[in-house]
Amino acid sequence: QVQLLESGGGGVQPGGSLRLSCAASSIRMSLINDMGWYRQAPGKMRELVATIDQGGNTKFGDFVKGRFTISRDNAKNTVSLQMNSLNPEDTAVYYCSADSPYYNTQFWGKGTLVTVSA
Repeated sequence: QVQLLESGGGGVQPGGSLRLSCAASSIRMSLINDMGWYRQAPGKMRELVATIDQGGNTKFGDFVKGRFTISRDNAKNTVSLQMNSLNPEDTAVYYCSADSPYYNTQFWGKGTLVTVSA
């Protein structure tokens, strides 16, 4: 059973930084194309934060504006998101996602809460 386990969420003050990590189990990273993060704030739809594919190509949501970086370690089956210059609008549940054309499935983690407040 494929599982995505997120870690690193929590509370931070505006302007601060957080690093989220996601570990994939029971699936080879070679079977995952895009892997990364989405987020959902209360009352809003889930939106793309950042993804990275097997070739290291990245996509970011428009709101990121250079504040976040994403990295992927295929040997460790992990993807990480470094978030800097956080603001209260970044408060949301952040979900790890792994898209596998082999399984024809987009897998999701359970989410980790990020709260940005003074």
